Amino acid sequence: MFQVLASVWALLLGMTLIMIGNGMQATLMGVRGALEGFGTLQLSVITSGYFLGFLVGSRLTPELIRRVGHVRVFAALASFISAGLIAFPILTDPYSWTAIRVVLGFCLSGVYVTAESWLNNAATNQTRGKVLSVYMVAQMLGMIAAQGMMNLGEASGFFLFVIPSILVSLSFAPILLSISPTPAFETTKPMSLRQLYGKSPLASIGTLLLGGAFAAQFGMASVYGAAAGLSVAQITGFVAAIFTGSMVWQFPVGWLSDRMDRRILILALAAIGTVATGASFVLGTRFEVILVLAFIVGGVANPLYALFIAYLNDYLEIDDMAAASGGLVFAYGVGAIVGPMATGQLMEVAGPKGFWLFLVIIFAAITLYAGWRMTRRPAVPVDETGSYLGVQPTASPVALAAAQEWYAEQAEEQAAEDTVPPAHG
Repeated sequence: MFQVLASVWALLLGMTLIMIGNGMQATLMGVRGALEGFGTLQLSVITSGYFLGFLVGSRLTPELIRRVGHVRVFAALASFISAGLIAFPILTDPYSWTAIRVVLGFCLSGVYVTAESWLNNAATNQTRGKVLSVYMVAQMLGMIAAQGMMNLGEASGFFLFVIPSILVSLSFAPILLSISPTPAFETTKPMSLRQLYGKSPLASIGTLLLGGAFAAQFGMASVYGAAAGLSVAQITGFVAAIFTGSMVWQFPVGWLSDRMDRRILILALAAIGTVATGASFVLGTRFEVILVLAFIVGGVANPLYALFIAYLNDYLEIDDMAAASGGLVFAYGVGAIVGPMATGQLMEVAGPKGFWLFLVIIFAAITLYAGWRMTRRPAVPVDETGSYLGVQPTASPVALAAAQEWYAEQAEEQAAEDTVPPAHG
C-alpha cells in the first residue's frame, strides 16, 4: 500500500485540494445565496447549473484532450475554476451565478477527467483497485475538510470565496510537477440508455433516481440549512455528516455486497434511507436529530451508487463494461440536473421540509422498484458475482471506466482460476 501511495501521492494531494475548494463553493452557494435574498427556486436552478455543466464537460473534455493535450486542458480549466470562484461575490445575481456554476461544473468535470486519466495511468493491474479506493477516500476527506474551513470567515464577505480559489490554484503544482508521461487517452462509445436498461432495469433506473438524491444532498443541503434557520456552523456540520456517512458506510456495504443478493441490499439501504428522510420530515429541524439522520442518509446514498454499478456488472460481458460506464454517467447526470430543481419546487410549496420530502420520494421509489424487480428474474448466485469497489458519485467517467477495467480484470482472473484443473497429489 505504501508503494502505491508513494507513486500517486502528488495527484491525490492535488485532487484533495480541488475537492476542498469544490466542497466550500457548494456550501457557500446556499449560505451566501440566502444572505443575498435569492429564493429557494432560484438557488435550485443555480445548483442544477453545476450538474448540467458537469455532464456536458464529461462529454466534451475527451475531445479537448485529444486536440491540445492533458497539460494544457488541465491548466486552462483549473484557471477558469479559480477565476469563477472569485467572481461569485462580485456578480451577486441569480443569472450570473447560474452561468458561473455551469462553467464551474464543466471545468471541474474536465479537471477530474484529466487528473483521473493520469491516476489510472499510474496504476497497474495489481494496484488499480487500491489506487481507486484511496482516491475515493481522498475525495470524501476533501469534502469533509471543506465544511470545517467554512467556519474560518463570514459568508457575507470575500474571504471564504478566496480560500477555495487559492486551494484550486495550489492544486496545479503537485499534479503538474509530478506528471512525467502523458497517458494515452482512449474513449469507448457509451452504451445507450435503452441498452443499459435492457441489461439491468434496476441499475439504470436506480442510478437515474440516485442522481437526483445525491445532487439534492450535495447542492441543496446548505440551502435547506439556511431556510431552516441553522447557523453556518450547524449547516457545515450537517453537510459534513452527510459526507462522513458516505465514507464510513462504504466499508460494511462493500463487505455485505460480496456475500449476499445485491438486490436485497439495495432494497434494504433504500428502505433505511426512506425511514431516515421520513423521520427528518416529521421531526423537524432539531439539529442533533438531523445530524444523526444526515449521517444515515449520506451513508446509504453514496454506497448505493457503487452497488448499482456492481449489480449491473453481474449482467454484463467483460467487453461491455467500459461502454456501460458512459451510459451510467449519463443516466446519473440527467437525474442530478433534475433533482435540485425538483427539490426547490417542493421547498417552495412545503418550506424547508420539502428537502426531506424529495429524498423520501426518491428512496421510496428505489425501494419499491427494487422489490418489484426481485419478482421479475432470479438472482445471480453470490459465487458468480463480481467484486464491489466503492466508486463515488463525484468521480468522472474516467474513474468509473477505470473501475470497470478493474471489474473486468477481476472477472478474467476469476475465470482463469475456475478453468485451472485441480492438482493431484
